[in-house]
Amino acid sequence: MQTRDSLSNSSSASLAGLKLEFPARTAEVHRATGETNVQVSLNLDGQGKCSVKTGVPFLDHMLHQIASHGLVDLDIQATGDIEIDDHHTNEDVGITLGQALSKALGDRKGIVRFGHFFAPLDEALVQVTLDFSGRPHLSYGLQIPTERVGTYDTQLVREFFVAVVNHSQMTLHIRQLEGINSHHIIEATFKAFARALRMATEIDPRRADLIPSSKGVL
Repeated sequence: MQTRDSLSNSSSASLAGLKLEFPARTAEVHRATGETNVQVSLNLDGQGKCSVKTGVPFLDHMLHQIASHGLVDLDIQATGDIEIDDHHTNEDVGITLGQALSKALGDRKGIVRFGHFFAPLDEALVQVTLDFSGRPHLSYGLQIPTERVGTYDTQLVREFFVAVVNHSQMTLHIRQLEGINSHHIIEATFKAFARALRMATEIDPRRADLIPSSKGVL
């Protein structure tokens, strides 16, 4: 059976009592520019362990949601020109996270590929649907009522997901069904994204050695 490039640990799936072993899907990506310095390490087959420090507290809080609810072990350390504003750090964390996701998935052999989830948070309800299609696309349907949550510019939510989508090459649809509290809407979005990500990246034991596309490539 062909496998992905060798890494040190392994994840597994089972089919009719047969144990299938896979190399661990991990990645480390370092991105340095004149504006930011971002280091991302992740393990798609983790337990939700999270160590993040970006200098943007609300973004840190949302990255914890991705780790915890996506069961992704995530370590993100970033510095940036936050004395200007949070835009560059927010965007470059999204870029680097997207690159790490793409690297960890490799040729995307064996993954479920599609994921979806509805996440409620009090009055807010958000649906996220995604596809690791190899074709970047974002449909963004959030209507966040305030310009800021604490010091965080709520326009940066869209910019974060644009960056993740473009560099992981996923198709992502975000729909807000209910919600009047900005914090609730954003946090429900990240939780729904995390669970959809977990679903899409899990190994499908019925085609664990196949790329999930009728074309044979993603």
